[in-house]
Amino acid sequence: MKLKIFVAFVMCFIAFAESSPAQKKEKPNPEIAKMMKEISSKNIEVSIRKLVSFGTRNTLSEQDNPARGIGAARDWIFSEFQKISADCGNCLQVEKQTFLQQPTANKRVLEPTNLTNVVATLKGTGDPTRVYVVSGHYDSMCTSPSDAKCDAPGANDDASGTAAVIELARVMSKRKFDATIIFMTVAGEEQGLLGAAYFAEQALQNKMDIEGMFTNDIIGGVTTFKNAANRQTVRVFSEGVPSNETEQQANTRRGTGGENDSASRQLARFIKESADLYSPKFSVMMVYRRDRYLRGGDHIPFVERGFTAIRITETNEDYDHQHQNVRTENGKFYGDTPEYVDFDYVANVTKVNAVSLARLALAPARPKNVGMVTTRLGNDTELKWDASTENDIAGYEIVWRDTISPVWTNSQNVGNVTNFVMKGMSKDNYFFGVRAVDKNGNKSPVSFPRPVR
Repeated sequence: MKLKIFVAFVMCFIAFAESSPAQKKEKPNPEIAKMMKEISSKNIEVSIRKLVSFGTRNTLSEQDNPARGIGAARDWIFSEFQKISADCGNCLQVEKQTFLQQPTANKRVLEPTNLTNVVATLKGTGDPTRVYVVSGHYDSMCTSPSDAKCDAPGANDDASGTAAVIELARVMSKRKFDATIIFMTVAGEEQGLLGAAYFAEQALQNKMDIEGMFTNDIIGGVTTFKNAANRQTVRVFSEGVPSNETEQQANTRRGTGGENDSASRQLARFIKESADLYSPKFSVMMVYRRDRYLRGGDHIPFVERGFTAIRITETNEDYDHQHQNVRTENGKFYGDTPEYVDFDYVANVTKVNAVSLARLALAPARPKNVGMVTTRLGNDTELKWDASTENDIAGYEIVWRDTISPVWTNSQNVGNVTNFVMKGMSKDNYFFGVRAVDKNGNKSPVSFPRPVR
């Protein structure tokens, strides 16, 4: 009798599990998995050591010395992008974006100085106006950001991020994507995010459709924390309340929730989802902050202008090996040198970038004008959105989660429609979102709804 009861219980449990709308696990794309394997820690090490060899990459250092200073680093990065482009049949548009930076209020730039971003663009084949940007900053500093003469190796901050971007360009340029990917290294980060701010402002003025921006800054996995318990993780920082939020948008957010559902938070969740799918042994730690305490990164000029952007940074930082004059003091070594960089760790972070960018650039754009219908009270939830204009769209998924959950936990495919009613699910009890799916099963990031009538 007990056995029959047990069997009945198991059958009921199986039936419940099969009918449960829990999130279905996506199958890895074999080509993306292959791409991950091509990312080389050895290539990354070579790039980091080459960048360190220029002595200093301070933004105010020499620009016409072929062996030392920011100019030598700039020209080397440009030549690396050119070589990568030649290997893929000139598939990259490689350029130097130079602008004259006037003296800054923070006194980190004291006289007019030319700054140069080095940019390599891989044009999308299906939806080329939709853009994803991945960046690192190639400038470095000692204790003083305006000291242009001291040795500033900047192996971790941020030769690691620059090397990752170069390696991403090398591997990803061999493939085609629906959307455009921009591989970018910027200058002037240590002087106040100047290179990134210039690029972001130009993008805003030119109405560039940047759907996502990643900055990789301090991703070296400093070796002094090699035995840390959370060693196999990398942090992804994302802001909740958008930097460019209007008062009307703030009122809506306060009334309905959504502090945790900005476009940047959805991008962070997408990156975590990508890492969970392709890199289960090296995971993403989402941090619900724009950046670390009293610190900033090149994603900030983008979010301030309304773009979706996040920061990627090692989980543990050693401040004795950041922004330090290279020296030994009381028997202790200070300085950002290559022996404190774990090149395998950098490679793992680069892989997280690669799979996330590939999934984004292969997928449809996220749905536009997603709304939650509020014309009447009830225990059903109606969502609506604009139809995608992309040719290979297959349909849409509605996702939801409990209001205290940090990630989307449930999904339902609703077909190629532009509205759907979730029966018996109150908008007051869950957070909902909508994402687009193409005919190959590629899924966009989630769009969070706003109240509509």
